[in-house]
Amino acid sequence: MKLYLCVLIVSASNWLMKAAGPLVLGKRDLPPALVRVTQLTAPALLAGLIVTDLGGRTVDWTQLVGVGVAGVLNLVRMPMVAAAAAGVATTALVRLVSA
Repeated sequence: MKLYLCVLIVSASNWLMKAAGPLVLGKRDLPPALVRVTQLTAPALLAGLIVTDLGGRTVDWTQLVGVGVAGVLNLVRMPMVAAAAAGVATTALVRLVSA
């Protein structure tokens, strides 16, 4: 439950940070490099939450495959929800095949 609350708080704060930029800058555009950094904030924070939640436990290799697929799809500019769904589906498929 604590992890879900952390994800919700990080998502809300990420949205607020993204919304604050246009409010502060008005009609001025951000440099492309800064836009890219802003887009990578949510995946980086989510990865940090996952790593800290794991603690000393062993990592399930099927989860690593799913996260890798989601990360690669995010890098090729697929929408985040679709990339995450593909990562989940890949993890489920790998678990089904390897079982």
